[in-house]
Amino acid sequence: MKCVICKTGETAPDYATVTLQRSGTVIIIKEVPADLCQDCGEYYLDEAVASKVYAQAEAAVKRHVEVEILKYVA
Repeated sequence: MKCVICKTGETAPDYATVTLQRSGTVIIIKEVPADLCQDCGEYYLDEAVASKVYAQAEAAVKRHVEVEILKYVA
């Protein structure tokens, strides 16, 4: 698919590092499966992966974590 950010790059399956921040919590999740733009590096998560990433981030916020770094596990 064409990247909606740069409008020139094509996406391909790869892995991304996702960083989310909310309420003083920063969570970094490495090796997340995503479609990655080959030109600008923008990543796109499918619905199942995004749901899991957001659930992990929400759990970190509820635990009042300041910074957490995780490796994605399917």
